[in-house]
Amino acid sequence: MLQKSHYYIGYLFAFAWIVSLPVSVYAKDDSQHQFYLMDVGVQGGAAYYVGELAPHVFMSTSETYGAQARLKINPRWAVQLKGQHQRVVNTLEAGNEWGVSAGKYQNLMWHVDVMGEYNFFLLGLNEYDIHMRPLTPYMALGVGMTVMGTSSSSIAGVAVYLPVAIGLKWKFAERWQLQVAWQHNVYVDKNGDALEGNSAFDNTYQMNGTNIMNNDITSTLTVGLMFEFGRENKPCVMCTYDM
Repeated sequence: MLQKSHYYIGYLFAFAWIVSLPVSVYAKDDSQHQFYLMDVGVQGGAAYYVGELAPHVFMSTSETYGAQARLKINPRWAVQLKGQHQRVVNTLEAGNEWGVSAGKYQNLMWHVDVMGEYNFFLLGLNEYDIHMRPLTPYMALGVGMTVMGTSSSSIAGVAVYLPVAIGLKWKFAERWQLQVAWQHNVYVDKNGDALEGNSAFDNTYQMNGTNIMNNDITSTLTVGLMFEFGRENKPCVMCTYDM
């Protein structure tokens, strides 16, 4: 009889351990990870333009920097607002094919765009969720506007573009992300072929308004640091509802 009672006690402890395991797992998970609705941050890196004076990528490069904010719609989709500064700088020698004076030509640009963003994986640090990853690639598409000027105190024009971006996010801490983004701005209006800051390079082939692929393109390759805030409501584990 005593031997049977030992079995019963052992079964009871085993049953209690099995029942309490999900609760302890959830408690550990809940203390380790939270979800946030928004994040803000800064980014910087290299930029280049493709146009009359630079027909190939990375021929005309400069620094770029800016800031961005993101609002999460659901675990995969988000809306991001980004602002970046870039320069288009080209140096021409005497006797060039454009017939302009030798020297350095510079155009300052301020880009502002809104993009819808899709993340391929659920980003997070939850080791108990097989669908969650600390790394996720993403892509984004939207619409933007560039304000141009040969100096910071003058505005020479405004151009509309369609931004297309691909990137990679790494969540390395509870509220912090590191991001790498490669973004291309495809210009779609008549000012999209006037990014050099000199009218001599505008509409070289007389195709403005008929072929948007004749327009110039700007691109940025940046690294950004993001901070998350706006904690989401925790998922309900055991809920009762009044009917």
